[in-house]
Amino acid sequence: MRKLVYYVGVSLDGRIAGPGGEFDFFPQGDERQAAAYSAWMNALHPETIPTAYRAAVGVADAPNRRFDTVVMGLGAYRPALDDGITNPYAHLRQYVVSSTLKPDTDPAVTVVPGDPLALVRDLKGEAGTGLDIWLCGGGRLAGTLLPEIDELLIKTYPVVAGTGVPVVDGAFDPTVFDVAERTAFPNGVTLTRLTRH
Repeated sequence: MRKLVYYVGVSLDGRIAGPGGEFDFFPQGDERQAAAYSAWMNALHPETIPTAYRAAVGVADAPNRRFDTVVMGLGAYRPALDDGITNPYAHLRQYVVSSTLKPDTDPAVTVVPGDPLALVRDLKGEAGTGLDIWLCGGGRLAGTLLPEIDELLIKTYPVVAGTGVPVVDGAFDPTVFDVAERTAFPNGVTLTRLTRH
């Protein structure tokens, strides 16, 4: 069965974005460190690079390695829309969970106004794809989908945000995950892969 994997960048205090949705405060290190970190991450998950930027980072023709589908909330989709991009991940099947987004925003993007749990359960049950589902964000959607999250890929950045969008924003529901692997980078970022206990 396909897995739902929440792959996201997080501050030390558990924020995936600032109070206005900003995410440009995550430190990347010096130029050399940032380049090495980006190259490693882009090679690991090239499909998580928005289509418009894939050529610039050298992954334009890279096949999808881990994911063939992305699920995101309106907050995660909004930065692309603000830049006039309605189809940010043309190389993936795209689902945006939103009760306010128009369903005809882009023919390549499926707007899901209702139950995201039912959507994810249907996607997980699909046969024949072989690749997993990327939960791109945001925090409220992750809180709703917590019962279906099989794996976490958390990029922890060495910064405290103070306030903003939490990594998971939902009801009190302690859910244990086991650390499967952890990689530390010279720029201070740590990538941790956790699997549901």
